[in-house]
Amino acid sequence: MQNQTISRISVVPMLVICGLLASGASAMAQSDDGRCSNRTLFGDYGFSIEGVGGLPPGFPINAIRGVAMGHFDGKGNYSQVDHVVAGGNPPPQEWTFGSGPYTVHPNCTGTLVINIPGSPFSPVRLHFVVVRQGKEIRTVVDSGSASTSIGIKVE
Repeated sequence: MQNQTISRISVVPMLVICGLLASGASAMAQSDDGRCSNRTLFGDYGFSIEGVGGLPPGFPINAIRGVAMGHFDGKGNYSQVDHVVAGGNPPPQEWTFGSGPYTVHPNCTGTLVINIPGSPFSPVRLHFVVVRQGKEIRTVVDSGSASTSIGIKVE
């Protein structure tokens, strides 16, 4: 009986310490002065995508709606799967894989390039802003599309 009480008491401080370490790691990603780096984006983000797009030549302009699950490694590497519906038509594959480099600037703006194997739309070049201390990212596709997305960190 006494051993169970001691075990419970020693587990509580360990949980508190782990919680403090975890919160400190995310606080370090964006410094106190609001500066960002590649480390600001780390982990999985769920995106909703919307807009209109065409390109390459011969593709009609269509409404675009989609979702993506993306992963930032905190070191400038990004990977994702997405499901994007264009003009009411689902994609040829249920989930499409893409990956590429990203850069986060100290002012919390950045760029991302998504390479999609076998896609005529690849590479997809985006600009973004990081908000809410890295818990959210807002993107816009640079060319061939007037598409935007909002990604929210999965916690």
